[in-house]
Amino acid sequence: MQRANRENKGSGGGPSEGRPARTSSTMSGHSTKSGFDFTAAIRDIVFDMTERLPALSHIDPTRVAFSFAQTRSNSQYGTYASLTPLRFENGSKVKKKSGRKWAVQPVRDEQGREMLYILTVYLPRFQNLTFNQKLTTIVHELFHISPHCDGDLRRFGGRCYAHTGSQKKYDAAMAHHAAQWLAMDPPAELYSFLELDFSTLAAAYGRVHGTKVAAPKSFAIG
Repeated sequence: MQRANRENKGSGGGPSEGRPARTSSTMSGHSTKSGFDFTAAIRDIVFDMTERLPALSHIDPTRVAFSFAQTRSNSQYGTYASLTPLRFENGSKVKKKSGRKWAVQPVRDEQGREMLYILTVYLPRFQNLTFNQKLTTIVHELFHISPHCDGDLRRFGGRCYAHTGSQKKYDAAMAHHAAQWLAMDPPAELYSFLELDFSTLAAAYGRVHGTKVAAPKSFAIG
């Protein structure tokens, strides 16, 4: 989970074969009669990042649900984005706890395919970051996906399994990957909307909208 504190510091698959072709994304392409489709624009960036970046090549973005949530205030202090795993450790669908077995409600796309993760961005807070911070935040969340892309998180050794033993080094590595992607010269129309703050984006399109995916609940099965 990418968030900021009062010092504004960061915190916290399948092979490409068989993926549907990524559609070309432009700001006008995500403009609809009802405004700008933010989650569709983030989805296109993620598809491109996972195609280009070796560090993210293990991710099958077709198994990631894209969502947004509205922040209660315009404060920059709080969560920018989050990645929700939809399975337990090692991709297990069942977890034993307190003598009972637990499972997570499945999340499916329009074709009925089960999703393994939910990537959520928090608006307007995320969009009011700097351009480089936005790219780094996206990479930050994607890197949490297990190397097996099995619904679990990437787990490092030690107590801080999500960010290694050094949050600072983790953040620096994510910034490096984001800069690497940008240096690969992806189409500017993919990311041009990230160069705007939220109010400017909303003013340009009248409204910013997208998909909202509710966090699934866990339930006992025995």
